[in-house]
Order: sequence, then structure tokens, then C-alpha cells
Amino acid sequence: MFNSSSCTWCELWEDEVGVIYEKTDEGKNLPLRRVSVHDERPVDLEKLKGVMFTPTFVLLNNGREIGRIIGYPGEAHFWGLLDELFVKLGASIQGCKHTQQMARSQSAPTSTNATC
Repeated sequence: MFNSSSCTWCELWEDEVGVIYEKTDEGKNLPLRRVSVHDERPVDLEKLKGVMFTPTFVLLNNGREIGRIIGYPGEAHFWGLLDELFVKLGASIQGCKHTQQMARSQSAPTSTNATC
């Protein structure tokens, strides 16, 4: 989560979702990391482009962006959008597993996608 201490929408998200997020299945499967847009970007997030608005929620899988939620459209919409990202993540992981299985089934050893 890219946030700002002066962001009203970030505060609203914290009040409505942030207080329970870690206790939900989503929170347990998709741990949240808060990063201020005013601070220097952490090394592992330097390649992320286009974070201009707060809050912005970016879902990563092994450093690769799966998708993002820009802004906070309210609690009900947030959970729906997060569910969509969770589906994308599942498809991405399944795709990686399929690619790895195909590579293993070939007679010659091959490398698999490093982002899986």
C-alpha cells in the first residue's frame, strides 16, 4: 500500500479496512506492506512505475506486478477489487506451475521462468 500521512482516503481505508485486514483470509494470504509516497522507495520497489495517487495497492508476485487498486472506492468496492486481484494472482501462479511442468516433461533440461 502506497500511502501518505495527509491522505484522507488512506485514513478512511485504515478506519474501515486496515483495522481488520490482517485478520481476514485476504490479509493472511496477501500481507500488506505500507510505504509512504514521500519516503525514498525501497530497493525492491524501485522498478514500480506510475504510483501517483494514494492510496495505491500493488499486488506483487516474486517482484512482478500482478495488478493494482488505485484509490479507495469504499469498503465494499475495495474487497471486490481485491478479490479480482486474487483471481489474477491465482491465474499467474497456475500459469507458472503449468510452465514448470511442461519444462520438466521435456527430455532436455530447460530453465523455467525466474518470476514464478
